[in-house]
Order: sequence, then C-alpha cells, then structure tokens
Amino acid sequence: MRSADLSNDKNPAASNAANPAGASRARPANPAGRARRPSNSRYWGLSLAGLLTFFGAWWIAAATGLAPPQFLPTPLAVAEKFIQLLHEPFAGYTLQQHLWSSLLRYLMGFGLAAVIGLPLGLLMGWFRWLDYIVAPLFEVIRFIAPIAWVPFAALWFGTGIGGPILIIFTGAFPPCVVNAYRGAKYVDNTLLEAARMLGVPTRMILFEVLLPAATPSIIAGLRVSAGLGWMSLVGAELIVASSGIGYMLVKGQSSINTAIVMSGMIAIGMVGGAIDLVLRKIETLAMRNRPRAHR
Repeated sequence: MRSADLSNDKNPAASNAANPAGASRARPANPAGRARRPSNSRYWGLSLAGLLTFFGAWWIAAATGLAPPQFLPTPLAVAEKFIQLLHEPFAGYTLQQHLWSSLLRYLMGFGLAAVIGLPLGLLMGWFRWLDYIVAPLFEVIRFIAPIAWVPFAALWFGTGIGGPILIIFTGAFPPCVVNAYRGAKYVDNTLLEAARMLGVPTRMILFEVLLPAATPSIIAGLRVSAGLGWMSLVGAELIVASSGIGYMLVKGQSSINTAIVMSGMIAIGMVGGAIDLVLRKIETLAMRNRPRAHR
C-alpha cells in the first residue's frame, strides 16, 4: 500500500490516469477567481456594442433636443466638422497642423523627461548617497500639479515653445524617475552578487545587469509618463500657446462652437491612444529580447 502511494506520488500522470476525478480536482479547468478570457469575436462584439450604445445615447439626446444644437451637436455634425477642419484652417491652422505643433512640443518635453528621469531614477536606486541628496527635493516637486506651473511658465516664456515644454516635463518627469528607481531598487540580489563575485566592473553591472532587470518597470513608467505628458500639454496650450490642439479648443469655446471643441477632443484621444499603442509595441519587443536570466 505504501509503495503504491509512493509510486503515485512520483508519477502524478499515472495517478491522474487511474483516477480521472482526482485529475480534474488537481487541475481545475477554470481556477476560482480567474475570469475566462473572451474570444476575439466576443471581444470585438462587446466593444462594438459599447460604442453603439454610447453613440446611440448621444444621438438620441441631441435629436430630442435635451440641449440646444449649439451646445450638443449630433455625432454626424461633429464628424462633418472634424473632416472640415482637416481642409479648412481654424485659428490660423488646419487640424493636422495644430496636432503637429502639439506633437513637436510633446516630443521635446517627454523626451527631455525620459532622458533625465530614467538615468536619474536608476542611479538613485543604485547609489544610496544620491538617493539621500535628490529624494527630499524630488518628493516635494513631484506633488506639484503640472497645471500649477502654468503661471510660472507664462512669466518666463510667454507664449513661446518653452512654456509648454516645461509643463510637459513637469508632468512626465516624476513617473520616469519613480519607476526607474523601483526597477533598480528591486533587482534580484543574486544577479548582482554573482556579477560582483565574478569581478564585473560597476559600469558593466549597471548596463548588463541592472538595466535589463529594470526594463519592465522602466517601460511601465514611460507609459504612465506619456499619458501624463500628453494631458499636461493640452492643459498648457489652453493658456500659454498660440497654436496647437489645446489652443484650437480655446478658440472653439470662445466662438461657442461645440462641434469644433468636440472634434479637438476626439483628435486628442486618438493621438493619445496611438502613443500608448506604440509604447505597448515597444514593451512587447523589449520583453521578447530580454536575456533569459532576467525573465
């Protein structure tokens, strides 16, 4: 009896084959608390249903006159205005020109935040003395909302390009630092100890061990940073810009043209979604090319 039990312990497959009920109990088809992932057709069907419900409710509210058409245009009116803005300038530029102006500012502010924030976060996680120097000031600055920097940026830069870049930087910088810091702080110590025992120089440990191990946290921080930076840009352009999608929204509001405002909001959402999609693709490629030891 005991030998049979031992043989079943050593060979679970044989035990499960002899006892199908036990096999089903050992490996449930759907573990408790884990929702089944819907199929692609079901996913797209539910997504389409959600969109149809939203636009249907919007159309009904506009068509029944719950609000004046000037303040709540129909989806068709907004779509027509969106297409019109692609060809006819508003506030000096077409829609794509406003978007391009915003994207240039965004790329400069976000790029500056990533170039400074990621190395700073990694070094703060590696060198304790640097963490002690930077952390007190950083913990104060990161809780200042980007929109609070708008008066300061307007005083320093007026409506020039420097103001929006500063505000984007203040929104995108903290997530870069925090996630890079966490990625460096929680690297597996066995990897670091192995590298030190082999006599690997500190510079090589930083680039060959620390950076690959912190990559998931860094990319997660970039995704958060990208979203905050894009939202900060629009807020900045509402006040300290003479072009861009935020500036277009202000002009649409001042002319009491809700269709223009909603067209700008749709463009903001589309570009933000495209930015996140690009970063998700980069994340997939980075995780696929990581060394096996860091997975």
